[in-house]
Amino acid sequence: MEELLSSVNAEIYGVWFLIGAALVFWMQAGFAMCEAGFTRAKNSGNIIMKNLMDFCIGTVMWFICGASLMLGENILGGFAGGFSFDVFSKYGSFDYSAFVFNLVFCATTATIVSGSMAERTKFSSYCLYSAIISAIIYPIEAHWTWGGGFLAQWGFHDYAGSNCIHMVGGICAMIGAWMLGPRIGKFEKDKNGKVTKVNAFPGHNLVIAALGVFILWLGWYGFNGAAATDLPTLGSVFLTTTVAPAVATVACMIFTWIKYGKPDVSMCLNASLAGLVAITAPCDVTDCAGAAIIGLIAGLLVVFGVWFNDNVTHIDDPVGAVAVHMFNGIWGTLAVGLFATDTAPGFAVAGIEKGLFYGGGIGQLIKQLGGMGVTIVWTVVTILIAFGIIKKTIGLRVSEEEEITGLDVTEHGLPSAYAGFAIMDISNTMTMSVNENTNLGQDNYDEASEAMKKAAVPVERQDNIPVPGYDSGISKVVIIAKLSRYDALRKAMNDLGVTGMTVTQVMGCGVQKGAGERYRGVEIDATLLPKVKLEVVVSAIPVDKVIEAAKKALYTGHIGDGKIFVYNVNKVVKIRTGEEDFDALQDVE
Repeated sequence: MEELLSSVNAEIYGVWFLIGAALVFWMQAGFAMCEAGFTRAKNSGNIIMKNLMDFCIGTVMWFICGASLMLGENILGGFAGGFSFDVFSKYGSFDYSAFVFNLVFCATTATIVSGSMAERTKFSSYCLYSAIISAIIYPIEAHWTWGGGFLAQWGFHDYAGSNCIHMVGGICAMIGAWMLGPRIGKFEKDKNGKVTKVNAFPGHNLVIAALGVFILWLGWYGFNGAAATDLPTLGSVFLTTTVAPAVATVACMIFTWIKYGKPDVSMCLNASLAGLVAITAPCDVTDCAGAAIIGLIAGLLVVFGVWFNDNVTHIDDPVGAVAVHMFNGIWGTLAVGLFATDTAPGFAVAGIEKGLFYGGGIGQLIKQLGGMGVTIVWTVVTILIAFGIIKKTIGLRVSEEEEITGLDVTEHGLPSAYAGFAIMDISNTMTMSVNENTNLGQDNYDEASEAMKKAAVPVERQDNIPVPGYDSGISKVVIIAKLSRYDALRKAMNDLGVTGMTVTQVMGCGVQKGAGERYRGVEIDATLLPKVKLEVVVSAIPVDKVIEAAKKALYTGHIGDGKIFVYNVNKVVKIRTGEEDFDALQDVE
């Protein structure tokens, strides 16, 4: 009976192991959505393609050589697994589950790099270095820890990949972004080449990015929990995998709220992922208190990482992958040596020493430092060689023209990933703010002087210029206004009897100074402002009444409240009836 129960238990957890692999595969969708949302719309198709090919190219490289290098018998003193084609020659007795499970982890390592190098990398170069990571870099270092290699023999512990996956992917991402250089316009430099300003490039779709984060969080339960073979360990892993990212996100929200005046949406999304990365190595050997502290540090560390790359290293990382994966991969690996406790259900199976903060001394911490150090050296050396060769041969970066146009069309012949949608890039726009340059000192229209009214809503009239042979008595009024004043303007026109109007959303700029809003800690310049353009054609209604009603609706007491243009209309024809001029407008006004 005991043997039967043991067999059933093994089968159940074998199925869970594969379900976990499916959840980790589903994380590719999360990475794709997150990266696409954090970047600009003109590159969305390219990003989706890269994330798709990460897994597909990775699968090919995995069955060719990656699987054997990671899972094969030790060679060279545990440096790598022995090369073989067992997946082909011994398929009947092959460990299919281990092959698939480790494959999806391999694909995760490669896809981390995509985000940091987004919006300016050649697709051909991306495919090449993704293949190198999947074929050589990841399988060999993962063998050291999970394939019975020398780090596993030494007592180094990384349960689900803070070190082997996230730190390695983050290092590759940082070096790649550094060698590639920043996106055009990200940093402004003086004549000596010193960076004087960091410009924000807001992601085009934070809704999609948030969906990606939720997908990743769900997948992380498989990422961290799939290797558990008993219910207490699985439950504990689920608990720590929930607590750490939740605390990280709260910590980031509070910190950005205090530092920047408002809680930063994109940074909090990064913080959730940072907490997940940090808990990945110690999730089986720490408790709730340890997970909370690990998450707290992760939530602050990700903000520091983003700031550090922007303002110290000047490495352009569009999605914050380096801050999330490298910084917190390092932190999570070290956390094992600090927070491992024998009260965690998975501790006995792990076979490691207790952490420093739980009375175990520095023994395990030293092992974590040593294992991490060896992995860092391997990753830095191999990825530098890989990127160096690619850069010298086919090149890493697209041309300036291709980058400005967008990689969707230049790399894939895709006019837009959003066919059927109107895309407006407001990556350098913000609302207008009250400041010394725009405030007129009087926000009541009826009490404002004519000079104030003229400054706030200037009127340019060309309808009083006679045109020989044309005197239709019809005028076109074009009103440019802030989006926030559209409803008031529309109501004013309707109250006046103007019911036919054409409305267009446009971009414009004037002397207004951009509001000091921030994206990921970087102030956003308001060089262009979203506005609304309303056009009406009038004949029976006096033009002066239209102008006065519009000025009153738009006026808030600031320069830039709006602008009005008036033109003569020489001819109007109603297509449906053939009526012309005054008669053509009578059912419109």
